Amino acid sequence: MTVPWRAIASPFRPSSWTSSCLAQSQWRARTLPVTLGALATPSKRQTQQLPASPHRTFTSTSSLYNWQNVKRKLRFKDPRGRPRVATGGSTRGSTVIWGDYGLRMKDHGRRISQAQLRNGEEVIRRRMRGLSYKLYLRVSCGVAVFTKGNESRMGTGKGKFDYWCARVPVSRLVFEISADCHEQVIRDAMRLAANKLPGLYEFVKKGDPPVMGITKMTTGVTAADLMRPRKTPSVDKPSLDHTAKRLPSASTGAP
Repeated sequence: MTVPWRAIASPFRPSSWTSSCLAQSQWRARTLPVTLGALATPSKRQTQQLPASPHRTFTSTSSLYNWQNVKRKLRFKDPRGRPRVATGGSTRGSTVIWGDYGLRMKDHGRRISQAQLRNGEEVIRRRMRGLSYKLYLRVSCGVAVFTKGNESRMGTGKGKFDYWCARVPVSRLVFEISADCHEQVIRDAMRLAANKLPGLYEFVKKGDPPVMGITKMTTGVTAADLMRPRKTPSVDKPSLDHTAKRLPSASTGAP
């Protein structure tokens, strides 16, 4: 079945058309036939699906996967306050993996909000504008924060949802970057990003030793040495005579 070209372009024609316009539309219908099946069938470009991204979901290289969009639903309320994150006995997340340089937290574990992470990312992108670089985000916001008004009575709960945040322990990398430029430019970008984030940060390179807690595992320092107790426990209990010698005698008391 063929339909005229003019009928497809404007199906609602006004009634004030002259006979010459009708004759012209009939001539176009004979010269430009269009099938309805071709209009209903989508093109190959429309049916083509995007391939799966080989990168992890916390990277910002692809616009399809945004690290700031939390996937999970609010099924329960997370604990209030700044949560304690255990860092002893693990070096996970303390070294540069995908990029060449990184920004690592230095002082202690903190809770960084989604807005603060977004500001740090925008500062890096603004400083690296016009350069060839690739930015990696090592943390993601997965903790919900609930707030309520001041002077609220007890028993009213934790309040309503306010914002998303991320639990970042000490010696954890926040940003990684790989760029084809001078190192001083990347240092300047990381410095500007650290000013937007709470806490103290340090600039690290790929190949730097990992950190367990707050101790850098340099040459001669192993994980077994750090996990070993600092004070050697005594196997035998001290005798009463040994304890009596350590205590001051009654005759040498204060006057």
